[in-house]
Amino acid sequence: MDDRAGENRQAAGLDPVTLSVLSSALAGIAEEMGTLLVRSAYSSNIKERRDCSAALFDATGRMVAQAAHVPVHLGALYESVRVVAERAAARSPEAADGPGDVWVLNDPFAGGNHLPDVTLVSPLDFEGEIVGYAATRAHHSDMGGMRPGSMPADSREIFAEGLIIPPVRLVCAGVWQEDILDLICANSRTPDLRRGDLRAQAAANRLAGVRLAELAERHGVRTVLAAFDEVLRYGERRSRALVALLPDGSYEAASELEGDGADDVDIPLRVRVTIAGDGLTVDFAGTSPAVRGNVNCPRAVTRSACCFALRVLLPDDVPANDGTYAPLTVVTEPGSLVDARRPSAVVAGNVETSQRIADTVLAALGAAVDAARAARPGGPAAGADPLPVLPAQGQGTMNNLVIGGDGWTYYETLAGGAGGSARGPGPSGVHVGMTNTLNTPIEALELEYPMRVERYELDETTAGAGRHPGGAGLVRSIRVLAPATLSVLTDRRRHAPQGAEGGAPGAVGHNDVDGDLLPPKTSRPLTAGSVVTIRTPGGGGWGTPG
Repeated sequence: MDDRAGENRQAAGLDPVTLSVLSSALAGIAEEMGTLLVRSAYSSNIKERRDCSAALFDATGRMVAQAAHVPVHLGALYESVRVVAERAAARSPEAADGPGDVWVLNDPFAGGNHLPDVTLVSPLDFEGEIVGYAATRAHHSDMGGMRPGSMPADSREIFAEGLIIPPVRLVCAGVWQEDILDLICANSRTPDLRRGDLRAQAAANRLAGVRLAELAERHGVRTVLAAFDEVLRYGERRSRALVALLPDGSYEAASELEGDGADDVDIPLRVRVTIAGDGLTVDFAGTSPAVRGNVNCPRAVTRSACCFALRVLLPDDVPANDGTYAPLTVVTEPGSLVDARRPSAVVAGNVETSQRIADTVLAALGAAVDAARAARPGGPAAGADPLPVLPAQGQGTMNNLVIGGDGWTYYETLAGGAGGSARGPGPSGVHVGMTNTLNTPIEALELEYPMRVERYELDETTAGAGRHPGGAGLVRSIRVLAPATLSVLTDRRRHAPQGAEGGAPGAVGHNDVDGDLLPPKTSRPLTAGSVVTIRTPGGGGWGTPG
């Protein structure tokens, strides 16, 4: 720790015990925000599946604490706060951020990630000073666009995917801008749910302000702000210490996306990870240009996947904050698949390309970890090992399923198998990678939508064999009881999740309607009585079976 940091901490009265208390309190604020949002939301996608995230930021837009929510949300939220802070700073002093303001946005090219994910950002003040920001992001199951659910497989431009909301004030000085709220809700097929979910997000942000003010009153605002800085420094120290264990050099990996909804051909993704001292650079040179379909990624989503891959290497006790990701540099080509520009369609980039990026970066980092382990005195079997244990590949897709009709939209991401590892078998029927949501209980699904679940079970045949086998995927079959529109955005239907150390790959997934095979990404009408079946991929096995 540098002397200046220690002096600042001492001047603020931040002893180690107080720092520990405040660090836990900040994480607790983020978790409480998430709990309030889930318990107050109207839509099953948030109240049942918990497809939402919450985080706390300092006044410069650095994330200091997050809830254990959805990685693809959390790693990209910094961009939302940055854009809001810049918009507010560009206004006249009397129009700048003030107490009780709440900004709303979903524009993937101005702080968002894809249109269904709506973000609310609130500046937090204490005694007239902006001391931080609270942010919540939640997946709204319909934000307009060409098909119910706002996740059409056949979109070719962002404009077809739903209502685009640039950063605007939804609440000003504590007063709801009802015209803005009405405009948003009028563009959704389920306006009452949108209204309720947005108010739940705003309530979660407001709670963060209350809790942060309580901390400032109890410990002093300077002490709390010093804790912000120290929590970030701690995350950076732990992260750099881990990266420094890896041998300097470049490590490459390649993979592919299975079509983009327009052309059902593989799309190349290339990664080079360069380790230099305690820093690492992820370079996507050689990756495909942006494509016609909607698997393109805004750069913030690409960075989010890289942050996730770095976080996987770290011990569980390391906090996830902007300091943790300070060693990371991401290099992308503007206009490429991983740095798409307006008006590219991006709805599947957030949910599917992010998964492939995470898997590919982890494959490159895995090579670096293997090299570090082999170079240890005594080799891989020597003594206590400070290096991470990486599993075989998990299902690597969110298996996005959207069914909607007159006045209703159902959205779900379906779990699958995780990869086995040296520590044991991979879990079955879980989400892996960039998502972390629950399933929709069958009782809730059948109560809220004109659908009936006819099959929902694990498929043990999908698990990759190994000394420690991969986890099993699952099968869900749903009969629609009214005319509807179907959209599926999936991957790993041709290229299986790979095993490790001699383990077998997991089985690929499968989509069909009434037994007719569907491509990985497609939209089509459904007649009443149609049965949609999704079988999700299994995880790769670890170690030679025997």
